[in-house]
Amino acid sequence: MSTKHEQILEYIESLTVGARISVRGIAREMQVSEGTAYRAIKDAEVHGLVSAMDRVGTVRIERKEPREIESLTYAEVVSIVEGTVLGGHAGLQKTLHKFVIGAMRQENIARYLDPGSLMLVGNRENVQKLSLDSGAAVLITGGFDASEEVRKLANSRELPIISCSYDTFTTAAMINRAIYDRLIKKDILFVGDVAQTESLAMLPREATVRDYFHAVETTGHARLPVVDSSGRLVGVVTARDVADCPAEDSVELHMSRSPVTVTPQTTVASAAHRMVWEGIEMLPVIHNRKLVGILTRQDVIKSLQVMNRQPQIGETLEDMAVRGFVTEETDSGGIRVVGRVTPQLTSGLGTLSSGMLTTLMEHAARECLRRRRNVDMAVENMSIYFLKPVSIEANLHITASVLDFGRRFAKVEVDVESAEEHSARALITTQLMER
Repeated sequence: MSTKHEQILEYIESLTVGARISVRGIAREMQVSEGTAYRAIKDAEVHGLVSAMDRVGTVRIERKEPREIESLTYAEVVSIVEGTVLGGHAGLQKTLHKFVIGAMRQENIARYLDPGSLMLVGNRENVQKLSLDSGAAVLITGGFDASEEVRKLANSRELPIISCSYDTFTTAAMINRAIYDRLIKKDILFVGDVAQTESLAMLPREATVRDYFHAVETTGHARLPVVDSSGRLVGVVTARDVADCPAEDSVELHMSRSPVTVTPQTTVASAAHRMVWEGIEMLPVIHNRKLVGILTRQDVIKSLQVMNRQPQIGETLEDMAVRGFVTEETDSGGIRVVGRVTPQLTSGLGTLSSGMLTTLMEHAARECLRRRRNVDMAVENMSIYFLKPVSIEANLHITASVLDFGRRFAKVEVDVESAEEHSARALITTQLMER
């Protein structure tokens, strides 16, 4: 039997698009407490079933298919710039393709406007009207308001007109930062992107040991999730659990009742780390306690191989830290990372920050393992023996050498030298993942 939370989600999903939703109304309709209704509405918002709109309230929206991660909706722009929607609420879920800064003569603006654009402009009403007529939404910077005529035009075109208190430069920087963050996320794989979600290998709660062995022969999986009549995960059964059990025994008697699980929002790297740490080949993927997929070690390996073939589009902090450093091999079979301490790597005192130093040491260890055997790593432990200040503009020589290399683990020693003096030394223990 489904829970009250699940019943509320099903009720919300049955509502027509555009229907208004309130905590009090849901509580009265479903005969639950307002706290239960509030939590369910927030969960529905996470799932893309409803959206909270300024001056409108929470409304049922159409669930959108996954889109390009670097795209933003106008509703997300409102949140980013802490803005207020003055009109055109019906278009908040439309996708923004580019933004245009209206710091030019009006006759030159038209060439940059097209549907899906966002015009950043001050209190130039003629530019606001031109943008809406061209199919572009408007973001008014500087805290200015919009006239009633512009608001009516926005409502008729179903294009949002937004006002925020920031200046144009700051607003553009905030939107650009949000898009840039999403470009970085494009290289991050989540379990929901790669997990198997169709024709899942699983057993019902009533299954017997005989049913288990038949499923193993059919699917080729020896680790199978067990679900109840509502699809909720209740356990996982393996060959070791039922090795010496009678064929007529129920798998529920021998299964593991608290299995390791992941959600669709878990990163593949984190899931791979848990697989290595727990020594398991399959992880159930659950959402609201229900089984929605399975993730196998083969899925992880394939996804990491695909990810490594993707071009790097956005730079992470690690990318910026190692920019300008070059890697060379040493005579002893290790590697040396050589570069200069730039102002971006320093603390407020003008010395290399400890965070950037550990990032560089981890980078050297990773490069050492990649050249030794084409593997990636997850840091399990980093022990720094000593640490001395390294001045800005100093030349760094970071040497990494492998001390121990196993099937799943490796130990790497990293030495940092500056001005021919030892500045730091660390022992890094890692878990290995095949690339």
